[in-house]
Amino acid sequence: MTGAPQKITVLIVDDQPLVRRGLALILGPDPSIEVVAEAEDGAQAVALAHQLRPDVVVMDIRMPVLDGVGATEELAGSLPECRVLALSTFDMDEYVVAALRAGAYGFLPKDISPEELGAAIRIVHAGEATVAPRLLTRLISTYVRAPRNAPPPLAAGPGDLTPREVEVWRLMATGLDNGEIACALDISLSTVKNYITSIFGKLDVRDRAQAVIAAYESGLVTVGAGR
Repeated sequence: MTGAPQKITVLIVDDQPLVRRGLALILGPDPSIEVVAEAEDGAQAVALAHQLRPDVVVMDIRMPVLDGVGATEELAGSLPECRVLALSTFDMDEYVVAALRAGAYGFLPKDISPEELGAAIRIVHAGEATVAPRLLTRLISTYVRAPRNAPPPLAAGPGDLTPREVEVWRLMATGLDNGEIACALDISLSTVKNYITSIFGKLDVRDRAQAVIAAYESGLVTVGAGR
């Protein structure tokens, strides 16, 4: 007899008690998710994550003591199997990109629906990146326009990619999903996935969000370069 599927364990981190409780209540009815603890700041989140080893940490970005970016960086370094999904009431600010750079698997605004939050947790748990579609282009555009220090150099540049890999990377950075890339290049979906895996490896990035940031930083695409 096969037992019930194992639930995805979740740690909720937010400095506002009402927000923490609200998120826990939203996730409560989902049979695939179990909220195992709540934390009120990043330092407490890191301590609880090491103690409980949750599958996913739903992390607020702006908090006292240790903010979500710092906590994400600590968890990415010490507990890489514990994946962070960043949430914020602020659609666009430097903290969003900083969280993705620090190792967050995705970013969503706090006004998402319960269904969207549950789906995002499952996506992150599976090792995929999730960024709200309405935010990705604005996130990158805001980031590249903002004054910033020089980014760390990429492990590889466009010259290390094949011409077809560069084209896939370019299309990915302009907002196309895998299916749209397959149609645009008249190749199979599995071939697109193979190209993307190779691109991630050569650029030394972990996911789609980081690859898009790298495309803008490298000059492969620029703000306003649409489909």
